[in-house]
Parts: sequence; C-alpha cells; structure tokens
Amino acid sequence: MSQSNNLIIRRARILLPTGAFLSGDVRIQNGKIAEVTSAIAQDDDDNVTEIDATGLTLLPGVIDPQVHFREPGLEYKEDLFTASCACARGGVTSFLEMPNTRPLTTTQAMLDDKLQRAAQKCLVNYGFFIGATAENLPDLLTANPTCGIKIFMGSMKGDLLVDEETALEPIFAKGNRLIAVHAEDQARITQRRQEFAGITDPAIHSQIQDNQAALAATELALKLSKKYQRRLHILHLSTGEEAELLRQEKLDWVTAEVTPQHLLLNTSAYETIGTKAQMNPPLRSPQDNQILWQALLDGVIDFIATDHAPHTLEEKAKTYPDSPSGMPGVETSLPLMLTQAVQGRCTVAQVAHWMSTAVARAYKIPQKGLIEPGYDADLILVDLEHYHPVVREELRTKCGWSPFEGWDLTGWPMVTIVGGQVVYDHGKLNLEVRGKALKFADTD
Repeated sequence: MSQSNNLIIRRARILLPTGAFLSGDVRIQNGKIAEVTSAIAQDDDDNVTEIDATGLTLLPGVIDPQVHFREPGLEYKEDLFTASCACARGGVTSFLEMPNTRPLTTTQAMLDDKLQRAAQKCLVNYGFFIGATAENLPDLLTANPTCGIKIFMGSMKGDLLVDEETALEPIFAKGNRLIAVHAEDQARITQRRQEFAGITDPAIHSQIQDNQAALAATELALKLSKKYQRRLHILHLSTGEEAELLRQEKLDWVTAEVTPQHLLLNTSAYETIGTKAQMNPPLRSPQDNQILWQALLDGVIDFIATDHAPHTLEEKAKTYPDSPSGMPGVETSLPLMLTQAVQGRCTVAQVAHWMSTAVARAYKIPQKGLIEPGYDADLILVDLEHYHPVVREELRTKCGWSPFEGWDLTGWPMVTIVGGQVVYDHGKLNLEVRGKALKFADTD
C-alpha cells in the first residue's frame, strides 16, 4: 500500500460540520484536511495519491473514549498493536485507554511507559487515563499528558477501587481535571453477591449488579461534582433510572456516555451467548434499552464508547461467577450504529456526532472530530450500500470473538485514514503507519 504526504479523496459523500452532505472531493496535505469542495482540479503531482470513493460516505474517524487494551501485563488477551489493528478495521482513529493494566497506570512513570509503548506499536492515535487510588492524589494533580482521572467506584478489586465517600471527596475537591467514573455501588454488589451465592446462571449477574447499584453510585458522583463544581463524566451509563436522573439533574459540566451493547443487547442475550454477554455494568432490560436510546437522541447522553474489554474464549468458557466480565467492541461499534441509522432509528450525522465530534469536544482534543480545513485528516470511508455479517475469522482483536457474531451490518469501513495516511484499505492493514499521542487542551 503506497503512501504519500498528500491525498485526494474523490467522489465521496462527505459529511460536513453542518450535518449536511456534499458530493465532492477532499484534499489532504501533510496530515491535515486542506480543502473540501465539490470538485478538485486534476493534480499531476506524482506525490499525490488519489482514492476513488465512488459509492462511499466520508465521516470523521471514530474517537473511542473508553477501551481496555490490556498492555502491559495482560497481553495474552490483547495488546496495543492488535487492539490498534482492530481499531483501524473498525474505523476508530483515536482511543482513550483505561488504567487497569498490570502494573496499574497510577503514576507518571507508568503513564510514560504506556505512551512509549503506544508510540512504537499503535496504528492509530492514543491517549491514556490515570487511575485514582486512595493514596495517589499528587499524581492525579500532576500526571501529564492524560485525558482525565478514572475512578472505579465499584466492580473492581485492589488499589483502583475507591468506593467510600471519604476517599472520593479529596479527589473531587482538588484540581480541575476531568473525572470519569465507573458508577456502581460496591457495598450493594458485595451484599447481593452473598445473597445470590451459588447460582451459576450468568443471567444472575444483572441482578447482583442491579439498576440500584448503578443509580446509587451515579447519585454520589453527581453530588460530589455539584459540591465542587468538578468536571464529571459518567462512563457506560446502563440504566433507565440513571438516564432519568440526568434528565432532571444533569449539570452543565457533566457528560455521559453509553455503549452499543447497552443500546442493542439486553438480558435476553444470556440465553443465546451465555457468559459472552457478561460485562460491568451488566446488560439490562429492554425497557432500559429504550430509555437509553431516547436519552441519547435527546442529548441527555452525550456520546458513545465501546468499553472494549477483551478476554479469551477459554476465560469466557468458565462457569459463572468465575467467568470474567467484558467484551470486545472497537471493530463493530461503528457498523452497529450506522446500521441503526440506515434502519431509521437515528441519522448518520448523529452517529458521527456521538462517535467523534462530541467526544473531541468533551475531552478537549483539538482539531479532531470534523471534516473541515485545518482539522487532522483522521477519516473513514464507509459503505452504506451493502451489508456484511460479523464473522469471527475476520476479527483483528486478539481475543478472536464478538458478542455480535452473525449480526448483518452495514456501514463497515472500507478505508481508514490516520493523520493523512491510509492505515486500512478494503481488508488490508498498513502495518507501517503509526498514530500520535493525543493532545488535550486546557488540562492542568
């Protein structure tokens, strides 16, 4: 796959910042979008590569703001290289990765280590959270560059579990860096785990970590955010109760996300895919699906993340509760959502907003998330004319499975461009491309 410094994408259906579409061409120079117009004159420069995008739609690259890529320490499940290959295939041009690796990302040294690994291995752009513990407040104030502080209020063991209000309050009280919370009440989970002990049906997972456990933690996070006027992001919102709480009490400085699986899967999935449906927070009822969808459409929920959290098939085959929670998602999230758009549940422009533009705004990532001159050329050409199923053998994630296997989807990326370089082209990865560390404006 040849590369040049300059590209021209011709005859694409281009999503403009207004939400309208333009049939036309895009010129890319030195990794930036230089021109968006109905037609660019023929260029005889040998250093210009042209892409014929006839029949394809050009969207800004997906920014996935919550992934677990397992490196360092758990590379047998996934690593930064394999995960970034999966990203490229799925149209994800940038990601924000979580701190629950081994060792934990709780210090500047560990953040630096991840950044160095990513620079060597990642085909797409990358950023990393720093994890909060009860002891590392100085690191939370000074670690840089980071997209924010991750707090596990539940569903976690060890140092990253920060579930007591007395431990949470100092984190909210000092600094102004974004705090992203996994909102589940650990005390309630522990109590209900004892109540339902001995049950091996994975469907019990959604009762143990029930809607009330999620709501209680979200209420506490909102309370502390309000008290200190602290920038808060609520990760993987999963319940109708939380959505209705936000509808009534969401503050100007609070954002929330939802995953495709919490929109499209529910507790019935345990009957068909068993422990592959097990995740934290768990899948909920069809009614929760509907309420979350409406909250997303209404802007109560701001954007979409995958919570890509792979485990091996051998691990997933263990009997509940020994089976681990989590599922892969970066390869399927965009086609899942674009299929919903084509079927009339939302629009293509809304999907691009939820999966790119709004994420860049929330995390203050400059020059990303729009197709506009001056912006970074992180772009995807998707096929909205044809359907193709999720096939295990085609997956690039190291874990090698998906909860959506067999689903017939449209909107698959045909070409993925990162920083003006083609990293994925009709099934082929360009393993020479490397993404860059994301920058975050106005962070202390």
